[in-house]
Amino acid sequence: MNQKFIKVSMFCMLTGVLSYGQEKDSLRVNELKEVVVSDTKFEQKRENSGKIIDVITAEDLEKKQGQSLSTILSQLAGVEINGNQSANSKNQGIYIRGGRNRQVAIYIDGVPVVDASGINLEYDLRLIPVEQIEKIEVLKGSSSVLYGTGAATGVINITLKKSEDKKISGNAYWNVGTQNDSDKKDLDLNAFSQGLSVNGKLKKFSYLTSINSTETKGFSEAKGENFEEDMFSRIGVMQKFGYVISDKLNVNLFGNYDAIRNTFDNSYAGPLSSNDDVNNKSFSEQFRLGLQSTYKYSKGEFNLNLNGGTIDREVFITNTWAGGIDTYNYSSRNANIDLVNKLNISEQFHVVTGLQTQYYDMEQFDAYTDVSKEMAHFNIIDPYATIVYNSNFGLNVNAGGRLNIHSDYGNHFVYNINPSYNFKNIPLKILASYSTAYITPSLYQLFGPYGNVDVQPEENATAELGFETSFLNKKVILNAVGFYRQEKNKVDFFTDTTTWASFYDNFDNEINAQGFETNVTFKILDKFITRTNYTFTEVEEEVSRYIPKHKVNVNLQYDFTSRFNTSVDYQYLSERNDAFYNSSIFGTENVELNSYSIFNINMNYQLLQNRLSVFATVTNIFNEEFVEVIGYNTKGRNYKLGLSFDF
Repeated sequence: MNQKFIKVSMFCMLTGVLSYGQEKDSLRVNELKEVVVSDTKFEQKRENSGKIIDVITAEDLEKKQGQSLSTILSQLAGVEINGNQSANSKNQGIYIRGGRNRQVAIYIDGVPVVDASGINLEYDLRLIPVEQIEKIEVLKGSSSVLYGTGAATGVINITLKKSEDKKISGNAYWNVGTQNDSDKKDLDLNAFSQGLSVNGKLKKFSYLTSINSTETKGFSEAKGENFEEDMFSRIGVMQKFGYVISDKLNVNLFGNYDAIRNTFDNSYAGPLSSNDDVNNKSFSEQFRLGLQSTYKYSKGEFNLNLNGGTIDREVFITNTWAGGIDTYNYSSRNANIDLVNKLNISEQFHVVTGLQTQYYDMEQFDAYTDVSKEMAHFNIIDPYATIVYNSNFGLNVNAGGRLNIHSDYGNHFVYNINPSYNFKNIPLKILASYSTAYITPSLYQLFGPYGNVDVQPEENATAELGFETSFLNKKVILNAVGFYRQEKNKVDFFTDTTTWASFYDNFDNEINAQGFETNVTFKILDKFITRTNYTFTEVEEEVSRYIPKHKVNVNLQYDFTSRFNTSVDYQYLSERNDAFYNSSIFGTENVELNSYSIFNINMNYQLLQNRLSVFATVTNIFNEEFVEVIGYNTKGRNYKLGLSFDF
């Protein structure tokens, strides 16, 4: 353990001992009395949940204005979004508990979002403007019983904003800032975000319209001398309509359009190469439409989630060997129907049953590939059930199973058992769980240019043991959970050295991951609060790329007045492994990336209470130079100023 990590650990312990907080305005990631939905799909008190669920509320998001969704998620224990410190044009990877993108399910308003044309069944977080979000829940561990394929290491459950109770209300915001790497220290304004939303309720009818846009430039995605700047532009439009038919039945319609346009650089190919390709461009757009309906009856509640979407991507890449530009076209469609029913057998005993049907297809056309949706498609039908028992004496049990019926590879069964116990005489909850999960091979892995129709789904099993407690009348909250995960049939890219044929296939070896996560919140004085989390993750070397063994986040918040507050964020990542194909040696070269620490500061002030507010942020205050991905730039010291007006 190096001296830098020891200093960081001492800093965290010192802030934990000396720091105090305000209960009223605290970040409620660790509140014991919160209502959560992620581990049952229906609202229940967090104290009855057998999981440590991280919750980011609307108040939390308001105090993190100017930060992207990826940056906010990276501040949670057990979550790493690789690429969030790089240029906005850089693609991002989601790593939860040593897993990868395809092992994380992302849901928006109760429905899954996915790009079926990608190499993995994953989703680009950059498509979601954080200003559209009302609340985020992150459920870690295998969760395929409720959330199906891909929910092997975690679920990111996002709730978008809803209409307020007024006839008409809204919000307008605008912010501007710099976009510098560590070598660039000017004050040029190269980052702009703006948005407008209008919403309201007219008797039984509700509506919400929101439009958001972001534009950035300022430095090259690739690291090098005199490289061209890369740009990023995003626009997002959201429309919601709701109608309350009766006290028991309501219907909601939604539609989203999101588009990203950016320039980018090719993969790093070694210290003697240049990957500053000024002609590389990408354009992607997403359409989503859906219907959600809830019917409440005397013994329970029935939910219908129906949605469909398309994602189209067009990529232009410089051909360094033949010259010119290669064009790649990708298109995908997805549809989802999820019927969920909660039956209350008694006050303590509930049964959740559901039937989820999903359909995916894709197309890929370029000079080398012709994959049509008539060939590349599959559908999944999943019946599932969960039993929830909350006793009067402290015992809580969540157990269930799911049968995955896949059109291409047959049936697959997963299950979970999650008991917990709340002690009545002391503020302590202990929890344990064992759950299995699966990851469906993507259409690209089955039918793409390197596809293999014989590839089988990945399998995961996770065991957890943890606790949650509080002291001093819940002014000090502590939780910790340890996990052990086994992964089988990992899908990977192989090259046969005899025939030099390349294809996707299953990895023979079993992969193990283990670690623990802990959160501590102190809130003792009226003006000062600290939140600290620590993550330890240990995985097999062949899948350890970008995953730090040690990660620490510290947040210190001080409320000068009811209108003015400031916070300081500290983040530490230990050494990580990386690898790249080195063109000078015609082989893969492994590297170790150095640890790094960054400090950010944020200030919020309400000029007109509940109406007009301004914020200012400084990120990477000490302009630390570090490497997030080998061969690519990271953000240096940057400034951002913004205002928000509610009407």
